[in-house]
Amino acid sequence: MSALGFPRLHLRSTDSTNERARELAIADAPDGTLVTAAEQSAGRGRQGRRWSAPAGSSILMSLLLRSPPRLLPLMAAVAVCDVAGERALIKWPNDVVVTLDHAEGGPGLGKLAGILVEARPQQGWAVLGIGLNVAVRLEDLPPELHPDGMGAGTTTGLPAATMGLEHADVEPTLALLIASLERRLGESDGAILEAWRSRDALLGREITWSDGHGRADGIDGEGRLVVALPGGGHTALGAGEIHLESIG
Repeated sequence: MSALGFPRLHLRSTDSTNERARELAIADAPDGTLVTAAEQSAGRGRQGRRWSAPAGSSILMSLLLRSPPRLLPLMAAVAVCDVAGERALIKWPNDVVVTLDHAEGGPGLGKLAGILVEARPQQGWAVLGIGLNVAVRLEDLPPELHPDGMGAGTTTGLPAATMGLEHADVEPTLALLIASLERRLGESDGAILEAWRSRDALLGREITWSDGHGRADGIDGEGRLVVALPGGGHTALGAGEIHLESIG
């Protein structure tokens, strides 16, 4: 595997760094190719959501990985937490969140980073997209993303959160994130699962999904969310959208 982040394409503005990275993957760009942007007009996250941030305030990146690891989404979330600090937790499968205190509009969770993996398994590559709010000023975001709005009108039901750094910190934070990704990519599945579990934001919380509800009970060896059912027994969710019944 080549060094991550080289070559790098940095764009002042683009619709989506994932789109640019996908184009480069199809054009046979090497493993580790990085696309970054100061601003996106059509950044996207899981479940077709839109990811937006004021220009120059966030890490907006997409990384091309050839022969990606099986647990790439979970590994990426752990790597983001490495950089985001002790407050950072993971809302399954790979939203990075922080606990908000009362002064920030809580108690509850705020979304600090989003991760989107788009893969072509038959061609042996994946694009890892990460958006991390490094220097976002929450007052510059739409009202529905403010902590006191508690994510009203958003698909996740979570408000935005930020690392609270300065614009000049975005590039150094990116360097730290690339280094963390490179380190985590070299670890075993067991080590990644252990690290992920230590950051589990849902453990013990009541959740709902399209077919039912229950209590989050960690993840299994495949990275699926294990849920304790009200009537007894467990089920494992491999994909889809889950919601917290009570955030706080």
